[in-house]
Amino acid sequence: MKKHNVVRIGVLGCSNFAMRSMIPAMINMPDQFDLVAVASRNAEKSKDIAKNLGIKRSFSSYDKLLDCDVLEAVYIPLPNALHFKWVEMALERGLHVLVEKSMACSFEEVKYLNEIASKRNLVLVENFQFRFHKQLAVIQKMVSDGVIGTLRCVRSSFGFPPFPDVSNIRYKKDLGGGALFDVGAYPIKIAQIFLGHDIEVSAASLCFDNQKEVDIWGGAYLNQKKGSLFAEIAFGFDNFYQCNLELWGSEGKIYTKRIFTTPPDKSTEIILESSNGNDVCHVTPCNHFEKMMLHFCNLIYTKEGLSAEYKQNINQSRLILETMSLACKK
Repeated sequence: MKKHNVVRIGVLGCSNFAMRSMIPAMINMPDQFDLVAVASRNAEKSKDIAKNLGIKRSFSSYDKLLDCDVLEAVYIPLPNALHFKWVEMALERGLHVLVEKSMACSFEEVKYLNEIASKRNLVLVENFQFRFHKQLAVIQKMVSDGVIGTLRCVRSSFGFPPFPDVSNIRYKKDLGGGALFDVGAYPIKIAQIFLGHDIEVSAASLCFDNQKEVDIWGGAYLNQKKGSLFAEIAFGFDNFYQCNLELWGSEGKIYTKRIFTTPPDKSTEIILESSNGNDVCHVTPCNHFEKMMLHFCNLIYTKEGLSAEYKQNINQSRLILETMSLACKK
């Protein structure tokens, strides 16, 4: 018999990130999730994963998993170019969906998926787990408390050195690769958290690798349509490692590292600079993967905040499209 308010969930694809972070989060939350099935195009791989993790069922095709009649939700960590097809199929089967970023490779696809979810009253969430880390909550409170005066601008960078694996899916054009859809999505997302959703991309630059046919690094300038705040963002696959957030205000500055990638067992530091000197706020470890899953579970059972998620999804895709369009005009 199904436990009360426990979501029966399946996983489409066994990416390294899913295996390292999201699947363990589901397994560690038995009061919220029952991970009943996993699918991989490699039958042996899915069997081994299911056996090793105590998952009840394994499938060698994504179709077969979606047809599993006990499922209520799916998590989709597939390459970007596959998201649209499998999210659409999951929603059409009445399943709630948590999907890795970016949700799809075009604005029209993202709009369509959210229209389906809205019509069927289904949860559709893009997996930006940093939204639920204590680090971000502390920073938001510092800003709202006025510790840096009036916020003037937001700066965020996310990038790292080249992948040692030249066949990495992020380098594959046909799989929806490229820095913008991957690491660029993060600073675009956090810009909306501090500037609001009524913003636009005014300038953008992308550097393309002619052999790989994908963008490798870039940046953009986003500004409020009816306000004075703006954000400067940078991202890339061929960069010195950066993962930071800076909030510059009229009376001080907030700066932190690992804003998107803090491991669940690591503490973080938030640096406050002002005319009174520097202060450091230490944030205790926080498993933002489990908090992301708790948010997903709560949406399924309360249905509170569904429209806000749809709007976030669509706005995120719009800003990615604007970044791409402006960069390609050059």
